[in-house]
Amino acid sequence: MIQDRTAAALVAEAFGTFLFFFVGAGSVVLGDYLVANGGTSPGLVGVALAHGLALAVLASALGAVSGAHFNPAVTLGVWIMGRITATGAALYLVAQLVGGLAAGLALKAAFADSWQASKIGTPALGAGITPILGIGIEAVLTALLLLVVIGTTVDPRAPKLGGLAVGLAVAADILVGGPLTGAAMNPARWFGPAIAAGAYADWYVWWIGPAIGAAVAALIYRTTLAEAT
Repeated sequence: MIQDRTAAALVAEAFGTFLFFFVGAGSVVLGDYLVANGGTSPGLVGVALAHGLALAVLASALGAVSGAHFNPAVTLGVWIMGRITATGAALYLVAQLVGGLAAGLALKAAFADSWQASKIGTPALGAGITPILGIGIEAVLTALLLLVVIGTTVDPRAPKLGGLAVGLAVAADILVGGPLTGAAMNPARWFGPAIAAGAYADWYVWWIGPAIGAAVAALIYRTTLAEAT
């Protein structure tokens, strides 16, 4: 029975990550596709809403199965909170990377040549943003996301909001950080499109930044904000 639950959780993580990125990264590629064909890009607001709404509904749908992490940084934070084992976290990481890569490849196939301008929505540093600054921005954005994830889904005192608050946090982060770093907050969000597109510039920004932000937020929550046991 435990193995069955583990298998179900891993399927939920892989499939949920795939769907989340197909919609989220897809909204970025869609903008280039529409412009190339005489249309209008959904812009930053559209991209933020696509990511936020997709995550909100998927987290609500699959949260009971796997916790709906869809993000190695979230899994790291949940591990620091003591809610998942190291082995379970490693398996979640693999499932998330597989789902992310599948989304990147699917978008590459779906949009033909249109994916090249944004490299399938691969996060990138904005003008004047150095890798060190990018790491700091990603860390802050991810800390906000983790605070919301832990406070609304992990803490037993959490209000029953489903994935709404988490989706709103992602949308808000993208509105601020999208032009600066792509506001990935998620190593898998970089990994899938980057591998499919062959775009590896400054790759470490989207691994180190989210890891730092997740660790800091989880440690602060566990040591000062969580209910004493």
